[in-house]
Amino acid sequence: MALAWFLTFYLLATSLAELQEYKSSASQSSIQLNLYHVHGPGSSLSPNSSTSLSDVLTHDEERVKYLRHRLVKGSVRNASVPHHKSGHLLEPNSASVPLSPGLSIGSANYYVKLGLGSPPKYYAMIIDTGSSLSWLQCQPCVVYCHSQVDPLFEPSASKTYKRLSCATPQCSSLKAATLNDPVCAANGACVYTASYGDASYSMGYLSQDLLTLTPTQTLPQFTYGCGEDNEGLFGRAAGIIGLARDKLSMLGQLSTKYGYAFSYCLPTATSISSGGGFLSIGNISPSPYKFTPMIRNPQNPSLYFLRLAAITVGGRPLGVAPAGYQVPTIIDSGTVITRLPMSIYAPLKEAFVKLMSKRYAQAPGYSILDTCFKGSLKSLSATPGIQMIFQGGADLSLGAPNILLEADKGVTCLAFASSNQIAIIGNHQQQTYSIAYDIPASRIGFAPRGCR
Repeated sequence: MALAWFLTFYLLATSLAELQEYKSSASQSSIQLNLYHVHGPGSSLSPNSSTSLSDVLTHDEERVKYLRHRLVKGSVRNASVPHHKSGHLLEPNSASVPLSPGLSIGSANYYVKLGLGSPPKYYAMIIDTGSSLSWLQCQPCVVYCHSQVDPLFEPSASKTYKRLSCATPQCSSLKAATLNDPVCAANGACVYTASYGDASYSMGYLSQDLLTLTPTQTLPQFTYGCGEDNEGLFGRAAGIIGLARDKLSMLGQLSTKYGYAFSYCLPTATSISSGGGFLSIGNISPSPYKFTPMIRNPQNPSLYFLRLAAITVGGRPLGVAPAGYQVPTIIDSGTVITRLPMSIYAPLKEAFVKLMSKRYAQAPGYSILDTCFKGSLKSLSATPGIQMIFQGGADLSLGAPNILLEADKGVTCLAFASSNQIAIIGNHQQQTYSIAYDIPASRIGFAPRGCR
């Protein structure tokens, strides 16, 4: 452990290039960097590898544990959040790109293809509403780059690439965005560390370049991390796109151009194609949505909170008093399975089992999924609906594809799990809904059948 701490210190005290030879020799001892772990990109899942659903759920649980720790400890008190007047748009249009399920690139999350550099080259990037700093893997990968579906980004091939120095305000903003202090390399360049709750991390140079959303919609001087040491559970994605409430996130940087709002629709995770999924940055038309207030948590201002008001199973409310729903509730694109405090999850499970067991035999639990039944997802056609109702009347009305997860051959489980102290609305329950984040108006909207 002492040697691991020394390796971390050595990385923070020198440039990445100077570390390469040392880390290569140390790797024989299976040393891992001992980093401060922050909110993470979620679980890795590849249909072409040995990665199992159990692995996905284990890593998903690690992400949830850190979110809970982060909320209880209040570790993001100084996060910087941009402020914009409601309706303040310099350009009335929005920028929209296709969004796809990540199974094809070995991830349980979702990705978009974005262009970087001049001329632009496009990369599969995982979207994360819980991360601020965006980053992607960069040549020469002096320490380590994981395998990705796209060619690695080559900074020297871009006419607009710029490495930022420690004297820049963007470097000073890194602590709020990542919870890790920036470090000055020997050449004065700003070195970032983005570390995550599941032990994944990226380190490299804070950089700027031209971001291309569509052929006609670009952002010059987009600030991001050019990662030359990237290790962990990112599947075969090139990196992460941060959509949290922070001025260094992609959303924060695009806000003065398109407005401080965004929406997305997550298609069914098993879709072979994008299934009509999209990520749209900019102005939100309120007509298709039911809205709930966006709750700002002073200890964690970069995350998206809302207020759960009630849950029904088969049209009947749970036996939970209104005060019982007053728990911190986060909506998160990177958590897979929705978590509920035991005081809510236990009556949900009881009501669901009562109705399901009239038609289907129960099966043993699977990993963190403790409510399972015999049969495939398709065969469990009489699944009772679950409705999650939020403050103000907005809701997620869930059918079987959002409620159940086929865990093993002939075994299908309730895709909810218990958690302590907080609730998290995961991406499995968000699938096929259009979800709008209207930051100036402090509201989150839901519209069913939202994928195009």
